[in-house]
Amino acid sequence: MKIAEAGTGYVGLVTGVCLAENGHSVTCVDIDDRKVALMKAGVSPIYEPGLEELMINNMERLDFTTDYKEAYRYADVIFIGVGTPEKPDGSANLSYIYGVAEQIAASIEKDCVVVVKSTVPIGTNDKIEGLIKSNLKNNVNVYVASNPEFLAQGTAVRDTLHTSRIVIGVEDTIPGNILKEVYKNFNAPIVVTNRKSAEMIKYASNDFLALKISFINEIANLCEIIGANIEDVAHGMGYDNRIGNKFLNAGIGYGGSCFPKDTKALHWLANFHDYELRTVKAAIDVNENQKLKLIKKSRKYFDSLKGLNVAVLGLTFKPGTDDLREAPTLVNIPLMLEDGANIKAWDPVGVDNFKKLHSEGIMYCYSIEETLKDADICFIFTEWDQVKHFDLKNYSKLMKNPIVIDGRNCYDLESVKDAAMVYDSIGRETIHNLEVSLI
Repeated sequence: MKIAEAGTGYVGLVTGVCLAENGHSVTCVDIDDRKVALMKAGVSPIYEPGLEELMINNMERLDFTTDYKEAYRYADVIFIGVGTPEKPDGSANLSYIYGVAEQIAASIEKDCVVVVKSTVPIGTNDKIEGLIKSNLKNNVNVYVASNPEFLAQGTAVRDTLHTSRIVIGVEDTIPGNILKEVYKNFNAPIVVTNRKSAEMIKYASNDFLALKISFINEIANLCEIIGANIEDVAHGMGYDNRIGNKFLNAGIGYGGSCFPKDTKALHWLANFHDYELRTVKAAIDVNENQKLKLIKKSRKYFDSLKGLNVAVLGLTFKPGTDDLREAPTLVNIPLMLEDGANIKAWDPVGVDNFKKLHSEGIMYCYSIEETLKDADICFIFTEWDQVKHFDLKNYSKLMKNPIVIDGRNCYDLESVKDAAMVYDSIGRETIHNLEVSLI
């Protein structure tokens, strides 16, 4: 099929490339000439493992342009994958979605299906349909469908090509059949429902996972108080098929482009309709407090970070991405700087993005060893493989005071017991192997 993809961010570009991988002719539209030039040369503007290779392998079926009129003009299906960022009040900003809808209405010259891939509040697809139909320039039939994505940054290509399910929200059999044809080469169950249910499936899925993360973090906090081990607790819970073992890793909260935004958006939507989602509100509150867990832990060892050499390992919200949206470091590092800390920071892919936000006051390093050199305390914010496989003996060799506060539980406690260091993690006992107390 001839497909147009509006937007070349995580959702738009990954969707477009994966549809090309499955045999469709895809034109991706973006307003940025520089990005388009990069993509035409086979260079991905976002860091996502495996994406660039797929782009290069499918160049005969992929095109990139800023000319939306030509891209939409004769498309069979137009996917909308632009951003829906959070507004200050927690609601979703739909201006980009509506802008694309107006462009589509002015450009299409044949019957087509407009597919909303972006995460949008319940009822948005109805509004988009009304907007397009009221602004059509030509006498054509337009069908609007909801087709939410279920990808995670760092595994977006795999999540799209081998998705757990394909959700299609339609109000007519024609767009439903067309989308089934689009996805015929995807080996995944297809759920067909109405548009509002499809929109809710996306929000309910993300918010449930956010609830699960916040729940296990609260249990981890209590484990520290009573002397239980959160990893053993999660392991025991995971055998129950009703619970499952996914999203039970305790840490310093969720981040990224989806969970924080989608929990707040659904909570805002419920409030708008005079209903309170108390469980979702609790998840939001727990997550915000959890982000400060490491700073609070550091007060056990130093009254203040003023004048101390602080090592930060990991800047992004998760490994496998250079995305900083809602990353705990965005909250913690400004607090450290305000406290007077001398910060050295390392991340394998996130440094350039972090520099755009904090160009001064931080020494950015190219290795973990350089970051740890003469440090008084180390904070681990991202569980990169380089951190997880780092030789524990090097902490005491390199640091002035080998105090490591790990927000992602990167190390097995039995292994830490053989290292000369203080190791303070989430929901587990603190290992104190230094002869002289630093507390």
